[in-house]
Amino acid sequence: MTDLLEALMIICFGLSWPVSIRKSYISRTAKGKSLFFEVFIWIGYVFGITRKIIQITNGQAEGWLFYMGFIFYILNILEISIDMLLYARNIRLDKLAESKEKS
Repeated sequence: MTDLLEALMIICFGLSWPVSIRKSYISRTAKGKSLFFEVFIWIGYVFGITRKIIQITNGQAEGWLFYMGFIFYILNILEISIDMLLYARNIRLDKLAESKEKS
């Protein structure tokens, strides 16, 4: 039951990241985004992945739900990494737009 709840939580988070990625890509601005927030979420996923790896190496990985959760941790960290890269791009675009406004 706990693996199911964890997998559902990770799936829900995973479904929200494409929305954030799309918004970051289309808006072409970093305004309203927090890299600080995303970094802490990313670190949380690293801890979750590390926990899963420890469970696998200790022989505590049981059932397909366990592995489904592990796969979704990986997908989520990839999605947030994409969003963080878009944040960096959008910061650069914001600076370009700002310099054009000044000149």
